[in-house]
Amino acid sequence: MMGRCASPRCALAAARGGGGAPAPPPLPVLPVPTAAQLRWQRREVIMFFHFGMNTFTDSEWGTGREPPAAFRPAALDASQWMDAAAAAGASLVVLVAKHHDGFCLWPSAHTAHSVRASPWRGGRGDVVREFADAARARGLDIGIYLSPWDRHDKRYGREVAYNEYYLAQLHELLTGYGSVSEIWFDGAKGKNATNMTYHFQEWFQTVRQLQSSINIFSDDGPDLRWVGDENGSAGSTCWSTINRSKITIGEAGIEKYLNTGDPRGKDWVPPECDVSIRPGWFWHKNETAKPLPELLEVYYNSVGRNCVLLLNAPPNTTGLVDAADIARLREFRAAVTAIFGTDLAAGSAARASSERGGRFAAANVLDGRDDTYWAPAAAEAEDGGGYWIELRRPASAAARKFNVVRIQEHVAMGQRVERHEVYVDGGGAAVASGTTVGHKRLHRLGAPVAGRTVRVWLASRRGGAPSLGAGDE
Repeated sequence: MMGRCASPRCALAAARGGGGAPAPPPLPVLPVPTAAQLRWQRREVIMFFHFGMNTFTDSEWGTGREPPAAFRPAALDASQWMDAAAAAGASLVVLVAKHHDGFCLWPSAHTAHSVRASPWRGGRGDVVREFADAARARGLDIGIYLSPWDRHDKRYGREVAYNEYYLAQLHELLTGYGSVSEIWFDGAKGKNATNMTYHFQEWFQTVRQLQSSINIFSDDGPDLRWVGDENGSAGSTCWSTINRSKITIGEAGIEKYLNTGDPRGKDWVPPECDVSIRPGWFWHKNETAKPLPELLEVYYNSVGRNCVLLLNAPPNTTGLVDAADIARLREFRAAVTAIFGTDLAAGSAARASSERGGRFAAANVLDGRDDTYWAPAAAEAEDGGGYWIELRRPASAAARKFNVVRIQEHVAMGQRVERHEVYVDGGGAAVASGTTVGHKRLHRLGAPVAGRTVRVWLASRRGGAPSLGAGDE
C-alpha cells in the first residue's frame, strides 16, 4: 500500500545529562550480533543472480548430464546485471557460481565441467570474475552461492573425496576473487539423491579462515539463516535468535522454527528472505516479473519483519537481465522511496515513560543514526512493567495523514521486545499491534489516520529494558 510513514524512533545523545557522571548504557540481552551481521542487517535489500546451465535448458534443477557446449550466452554483460541491482537499491549481489547440476561458472582447476569447456569466450571466460569486477566497479559487495548437491561430479557420494573436492572449490572462490561478504550453503537436495554426508563444520571453519569478516548462510547459519520459505515472508513473530543445536541443515520440518526464530535462542542467526522476482529462480521465456503490489507485499513481510530481502533477478539466455525486469525493480525502489522518503514524524517532540539519562534521552529519537538509541531509567527497567515512548507532532503537521508506522530496536544490544502496541491521540484502541520488532517493524494501517501524538507501548520484553534504535528514512 502506498502511503507516508510516521516513525517513532529512539536515539543516544552525545551530551551528558545533569551535573554528575553520565549514565552507563544498559546491559545487552545476549546474544548480540557481530559487526558483520549488523552491516548485513542494515542493507535491508540485496540481490540474487541465478544464471547457469538451467538458463539454457529451461529447467530449475538440472540433471548434471548437460553438455558444456549448451552454455553460450551471446551478450553476457555483468555490468548490466549491476544496473538491475542499482535499480533495486541493493548494496550486495550474490551469484550462483555452481547450482545442483554441477556446472561451474568459473574455470575451476578441479573439474572439466565448467565454462572452460564451453564455447563462451572461446573457453577462456570466467563469469565469477566478470561478476566480481562489475560489482566492485559499482561499489557493490559480492556474495557466492556454491551448491553442496552436485549431480554431475562422480565423487558425489564418496564422503571424503567429495568433501575434499568441495573444499578445494571453496578455496578457489574465496582466495581468487577478492573480498566476499556472504557465502551461501543451500540445503536443498532431491528425495532420490545419492546419500552424502557434508562436512559442514569443516567447510564453515575453512570459510572463516579464508575470509574472516564473511557472513555464512545456511539453514542454521552460523551467521545468517534461511527464513523457511521461498516467498519472501518472515513470520509475524520473527526473532533473530535460534538454538542452532535444534537444526539439521536440509532436514524437513524445520521451516516453522526458522520462520519465527526462538526467544530463548542462544545463537544470533537472523533470517534472510530469498524470493525471485519471477515465478522461477532461473529465467524462462514464458515467465514475467511479479507485479508491483506483490513486490511491496514481499517488502513489508521481509524487511518489515526483521529480515533482509534477497531478491532474485535471473539473466536470460543472452546473458542479460530482461529490460522489463529492470524496469519493475526500478518501479519497486521508487515506490519504497515514495513511501518512506518523507518522515511525518520529523520535527516532533519526544517524551517517554522514563529516560536513563541525557545520553539516552527520548528527545534524540529523530537523529536518523543507526548507532544511537533511547533506553528507559534503570529503576523502571527493574520493575518488570511496560514502557512507552511518544512523539508529539507539530500542530501544523497533525492533519497530515499516515498509514505506515515504522519501529526499530537497537539490535546491537540484542532483541528484547515481545509485544507492542501503537496508539494515536490517546485513543482507546490501538491502530497497530504486534509481537517482535527487531531491526525494523513496519505496520500498515487499515486506513490513513491523522493525529497529534503517536505513542508506542512496549508491553512485554525479554531480558532487560528495551532500546529502540533510530533509522534514516
